[in-house]
Amino acid sequence: MADLERPERLQIMLTADELAALENWRFERRMPSRSAAVRELLRRGLHADGFLTAAQGAKSQDFGILPSSGIVDGGSGD
Repeated sequence: MADLERPERLQIMLTADELAALENWRFERRMPSRSAAVRELLRRGLHADGFLTAAQGAKSQDFGILPSSGIVDGGSGD
């Protein structure tokens, strides 16, 4: 098997709404693939100021990318 440039695989599960948000973000920025979009979002997140480490005992379900209400921008709608 040939040596891969990125030999590690990361698999994640997304809701339909989360996948739609990722795809919309990707296409708006003309990213070449989902993988490239996810890597760019990870890069941005890791460089963001104020990143907190996960609390002891945190579960995967505690880390969604969209609020459960479906509101993406967090605006009050007023």
